[in-house]
Amino acid sequence: MDQRCHWATSDIMVDYHDREWGVPQHDDQKLFELLMLEGAQAGLSWETILKKREGYREAFDGFDVKKVAAYTEERLAEILLNPAIVRNRLKVRAFQTNAVKFLELQEELGSFDAFLWDYVGGKPLQHSRGPNDEAPSKTGLSDKVSADLKRRGFKFAGSTICYAFLQSAGLVNDHQVSCFRHHEVRDLVGE
Repeated sequence: MDQRCHWATSDIMVDYHDREWGVPQHDDQKLFELLMLEGAQAGLSWETILKKREGYREAFDGFDVKKVAAYTEERLAEILLNPAIVRNRLKVRAFQTNAVKFLELQEELGSFDAFLWDYVGGKPLQHSRGPNDEAPSKTGLSDKVSADLKRRGFKFAGSTICYAFLQSAGLVNDHQVSCFRHHEVRDLVGE
């Protein structure tokens, strides 16, 4: 049996761990989705958000950033009635605000991918966590990304949210060294 990071315990978390977590992501739409879902997770468990991910995708037009940016107050009010998502007014509003800011950043820099991956020189940081080592909740890198996003007007973009985002989007490989995915994810970028 393959050894996994200790947090992958339920079926949905194992599936996420084994297929997605830490895989370098360069698609702007998927990066937008990940950033929004990490913000939605604030104060909740990631498992809760994963269970509602399809509901979020349906409610937010597949995370089409242009559509989300154009949402009206009426559309946001409709979304808040949807039981398939976490119905938090501030978080739902933040999706629309962040979509506008995301488009502005794309316009300025060409892509969100270019903005984000510049922080790590285009290559994921490879951490070497032991079986009992916990990943930090934030780092100097997440502090910088968070400060930049906040300066640009993003909401729900604190350092802890940003570090979870950097992990999920593969900018840092925080799989424990004993986890079978550590080497698989590392090898995706030829390390």
